[in-house]
Parts: sequence; structure tokens; C-alpha cells
Amino acid sequence: MNLTGLTPHIVAGDAATATAWYARAFGAEEVGRVPLPDGRALTVELRIGDSPVHVGSEFPAMGIVSPLSIGGTATVLQISTDDADGLWARALAAGAEVHHELADQFWGERQGQLTDPFGHRWNIAQHTREVPPDELAAAAAELFA
Repeated sequence: MNLTGLTPHIVAGDAATATAWYARAFGAEEVGRVPLPDGRALTVELRIGDSPVHVGSEFPAMGIVSPLSIGGTATVLQISTDDADGLWARALAAGAEVHHELADQFWGERQGQLTDPFGHRWNIAQHTREVPPDELAAAAAELFA
């Protein structure tokens, strides 16, 4: 398959373990896998909703490391859903940790942020309303004044 566009490629200690967690937490479906002789997976292609996500195993000697190995991440992946509360509960039940609580936000989403067991951050977001640009700017200005 020849894809165009943006496909996140994230790294976990073991891609197979992470893949099983993403299936439990987010309903990810496996599309393909490149297995290694030692039982790990080099990479696993997943679909979360309509989006592809590749999960690779960590290989520190090659400079391929996970957020846990480098002490965190500045990247946040967002899952847009029609049921933020349900997906949030599912991810927490699977072992995600809350970074900031799920709540209605001024920009028109019900949104919260979780950290998975592999050090990756995930926004869970559900569109709740259209926000006029002037209202959005005023709310942002008030928050960050």
C-alpha cells in the first residue's frame, strides 16, 4: 500500500506489547507486522479510527528509543472521537495515567490528556460546539494573560 500524508511512528520498548495495550485502550486494529526472530516485532502498523499509526520496538544501539528511555516526550497524539468519556474510561481501565482531566474546553471540545505505559501522551477529544473566532481569542487571552 502506498500512503500519502502524515503517519505517526512511535517507539515502545516492545512493539508487540504496546500493540496489545493500544488495542485494549483505544480499540486499535493491527494491519500488519514485521516479526523478528526473538519474538519481538520490528514494527506494527495499526489503525486507530481512520488513522494509521506505526509502533516500532526500541533499539537503543541504533538510536531508536522510546519516551521512557529519554525521560518523556514533547509530542502529543490526538484521538478525535464521538465518545470521549467512553474512550477515556477504557484507556484508564487499561492503565493510562491522567496528565490533565477530561473536561469541556473553551475551544469547543471535551478533551483530556493521558500518558500511556510507554511514555506517549494522548489527547482524547470530542467536538462539542463551534466557537466563533472572537470568542476563542477572548477566552485564550483571558487564560494566558
